[in-house]
Amino acid sequence: MKPQNPNKKKGHDDSSSEGNVPEEILGVMFNAEPPQAIPSMSSFQDDDDSGDIREYTGQFEGPEKTLEVCFRKKDLDGPALTEPGEKAGLRRLSMEQLGRICARARCTILSSVSNQYLDAYVLSESSLFIYPYMLVLKTCGTTTLLRCMALVIEFGRQLGLEIDWVGYSRKNFNFPTDQAFPHQSFHQELEYLYSHRNLCETLDGNGYSLGPLTSDHWFVFVADQTIRSRTLEVDTDRVLNMMMFDIDEDIAQLFQYDHYEKIEGEQKDDETKRISREQTLQSGINSLCPGAVIDPRAFEPCGYSMNAILFRSYSTIHITPESGSSYVSFETNQKVKSYKSLISNVISTFRPKRFIMTLMADEAGLKQMIENPFTGSGQASSIVTPAPREVSKATGIKQMMYKRGSVASIQVEEDCCCMMGNWVLKTDMSAQQIRASKTRGMSVS
Repeated sequence: MKPQNPNKKKGHDDSSSEGNVPEEILGVMFNAEPPQAIPSMSSFQDDDDSGDIREYTGQFEGPEKTLEVCFRKKDLDGPALTEPGEKAGLRRLSMEQLGRICARARCTILSSVSNQYLDAYVLSESSLFIYPYMLVLKTCGTTTLLRCMALVIEFGRQLGLEIDWVGYSRKNFNFPTDQAFPHQSFHQELEYLYSHRNLCETLDGNGYSLGPLTSDHWFVFVADQTIRSRTLEVDTDRVLNMMMFDIDEDIAQLFQYDHYEKIEGEQKDDETKRISREQTLQSGINSLCPGAVIDPRAFEPCGYSMNAILFRSYSTIHITPESGSSYVSFETNQKVKSYKSLISNVISTFRPKRFIMTLMADEAGLKQMIENPFTGSGQASSIVTPAPREVSKATGIKQMMYKRGSVASIQVEEDCCCMMGNWVLKTDMSAQQIRASKTRGMSVS
């Protein structure tokens, strides 16, 4: 996460809504955001200096916008595009080209780690992951993520690649009026994708909304150009994302830069690296990604970002710890049969008061899962985690229960399944009630 103003105001409006939504639904009043018109074609050109730079307003949009673009070779039967041992496909993009992509989205590259399968970049505003035939870009705040699309497509074309699949998703904004074009509403984002002269023929996709319009919901755009008989690999795909709000205050304090001592004579870069490592260890983040190569980054005056890569998978964490509006995101594309232990460990690490979880997967990926946190009902939909030691001593309650409030799912395009759920910490549960639900809910023994 980019460094944030320590005097940021609390601005956590769960009732914010976007798009063409009536002002009153089921008798509940909320501030509906009217669709924003798209500027004329002559008024925006996606060059490297395009897009507004917004002044800091005292409030920060933590939940990220996420763009995933998959490519395929134009000629699968043609000669190899790289020599053995060389990086292939999109991994051949230069730092100058990646910098231009990020500039369009209004962010910069800070650091990177690589392995045999992918390159991972920590950004000033979240993360970028590059595989040979897939790019994943996550940006927070008032970044202009979609404005990099035309450049991504063009760079792919120069490498002999064509679009295979595109997915764009985000939670509804807490502060939609702070956003710059084309992100002032989901309606505007769709109009931008449909209307842009460089994208309209390539991105023949559709937009969807999951979740209650009067509360947290998730917007998804998918354009599927996949030629199933020509796929580069017989593979499955799934991405789990957790958006956590109002984390434990003691945990949040660990991500204040001044929480750590200064060493006289230490260079600034060395200090940042040291504090980044200390934040990772003291918070327990390192335990969430055992065996992975971790690239952490601490920000001043507060904030934290981390990428971790292990074989073909990535995990990423971004933290905005300001009191009153703290936020943490955790995302991974690990292909595991059950996310139960991972979900429990992430929640136990940050102890949020509520969280939203999303899963985007293909049908084959869902079939590989033996447990799905979105499909349970009643007590089985709850998630139980160990209580903090101080809570256990004071109350005798050794577990904490998160109760699911809503769940939504949809299958889009060919075989893309999208799921979203909301969970809230129950503070009025007795130890007996939690124990009774533990055997039926998601928990770790």
